[in-house]
Amino acid sequence: MVALGVGGYVLFQRARPYLHGSGCEVRTAAAGKMPLDLDQAANAATIAAVAFRKQLPERAAVIAYATAIQESHIRNLPGGDRDSVGMFQQRPSQGWGKPPQLRDPVQSTSKFFDALVKVKDYLDRDLHDAAQRVQRSADGRAYAQHEPDGKLLARVFTGREPGSARCWYPPGKKTAPRRPEAIREMRRAFGGRLQVDGPKAAPGSVPSWDAVKVTNARAGWAVAAWSVTHAQVYGLTEVRYAGRHWEADSGHDGWTKDEEAPTDHVIIH
Repeated sequence: MVALGVGGYVLFQRARPYLHGSGCEVRTAAAGKMPLDLDQAANAATIAAVAFRKQLPERAAVIAYATAIQESHIRNLPGGDRDSVGMFQQRPSQGWGKPPQLRDPVQSTSKFFDALVKVKDYLDRDLHDAAQRVQRSADGRAYAQHEPDGKLLARVFTGREPGSARCWYPPGKKTAPRRPEAIREMRRAFGGRLQVDGPKAAPGSVPSWDAVKVTNARAGWAVAAWSVTHAQVYGLTEVRYAGRHWEADSGHDGWTKDEEAPTDHVIIH
């Protein structure tokens, strides 16, 4: 009976990460926690990546997150009020661009930030005021209620809080490895400044990992968070950085210790 009990407990521990299906969570000691689904988390990581590419301060990301939460719950919606589409519910009829552009999280986020930085003194304004001057919505005061969540997401996805984003999904939702495509999309979001190195592979073979060079810890954790939130889509299996390790097979456990994980590169398998 004891042996059966121990064996059952071990099996439970191994199965436990997938008892709750798929999802992500961001958690910090200072700002609490927030559940996200895989799509929301991937979009949230993209917002931070575009802010990184444009070298914008964390406050800009906070405003973008609060806006996206109010407009779409950080979802890339195919439609909305009248001709609104995408995360920020931007309207082609108001000159934001064509619908396919606005359904692209990288492009729609870039358009939002381009408009935000044109708002005079936007960093010093109340969040709802800055957001409303970009969005011109019916009731701009609604953005204010999402400022705490916006601050939490910004702390995690811009890399200020190390290893604070985790995602998990069951084995049945694994996808075929498409790491080269993931790296291309990452560079599109973060910009050409990202330097990607890989191991030397034998002729005719494909390397099993890539190393994204980072110049500081915040950039490293932003890249690591992007990789974890996009892991299911691109079939990524492991992410290693700064003494920590995330693995798709035990994603619910989040980031665990890995003494060999480097601080100058994010290793992506």
